[in-house]
Amino acid sequence: MSGKTVNSAILLLVIGNAMALISDVFIKLLEPGAPVFQFAFLRCLITLAFLLPLAKQLDRKNLFAGLKIHTFRAHVHLAGILCMVIALGNLPLATANAVFYAAPILVMVLSVFLFREKLTPLSVTAVFSGFAGIVLILRPVEFNWAAVAALASAFALAINAVLVRKLPKQQSTVHKLFLNYLLILPAAGALAWWEGAEWDSGILIGAMGSALFILGYNITVLLAYRQVDANQVTSAEYTGLIWAVGIGWIWFGEVPDLWFLAGSLMIVVPLLLIGLQHRRREPPRGFNPAPEQQEPRGREASFSAGKIRLAHECRE
Repeated sequence: MSGKTVNSAILLLVIGNAMALISDVFIKLLEPGAPVFQFAFLRCLITLAFLLPLAKQLDRKNLFAGLKIHTFRAHVHLAGILCMVIALGNLPLATANAVFYAAPILVMVLSVFLFREKLTPLSVTAVFSGFAGIVLILRPVEFNWAAVAALASAFALAINAVLVRKLPKQQSTVHKLFLNYLLILPAAGALAWWEGAEWDSGILIGAMGSALFILGYNITVLLAYRQVDANQVTSAEYTGLIWAVGIGWIWFGEVPDLWFLAGSLMIVVPLLLIGLQHRRREPPRGFNPAPEQQEPRGREASFSAGKIRLAHECRE
């Protein structure tokens, strides 16, 4: 599976999203009351260690180019990880992931305010439908800190997706990821020290498993988007929600209700329609051997010139 054909790219994305869900499962399996800051620090440290073999892809002459934006994104990412751990530990797996998928909708809203971009009627519909879908899934009468944490995690994903535009364009995805985790460590380490929790080998196993599978997700996405047009395969990203429902149902006995199904459709369907609209406007090229490397999207998108465009940023 090289990602050089549409079918192989779709298969890579399906497998990759399954790996992302397994990463979430490692988080969900943490013991109640597990030290969140210790977990976040260990996961970031382990991920950075996994990235070291790819250090040849770093632009060492301009290693810290765009440092201010990288630093801000890193700390937003840390906040997103902490919120994600809280959400996954207290919400059903599918519910938390459905809210995470609201990130592209939040990107549209942020792009309007930060870049003065204009939304098409379909995009406006996606925004309102998406927010209504979140309300249906979470239902205000059931709002709690876990629901707020899930929304905050989606918001962190959206902020980092939008800020990708501010980073040096010549930096590779590996370079961005490496700096992201490197700059996270001081704050994450300080929080873990402040937390003062006793060393827990179970946390280490969970952090290692989560880091390994999310890195596997990033690799599959890189391969999938490298030589195939994104608008041909991006709908496969939403298979992650199917994996979330299946794993949550089988592993954790979390049976989705009609509110969840209706809300999920209200989030995902408009985004799929936007992708189809973009595909019609720009016919697919199939195999693309162009040397310029495309960066993966993950659960993020950016809005430009009246059309949804993929932000091509990994779920970090």
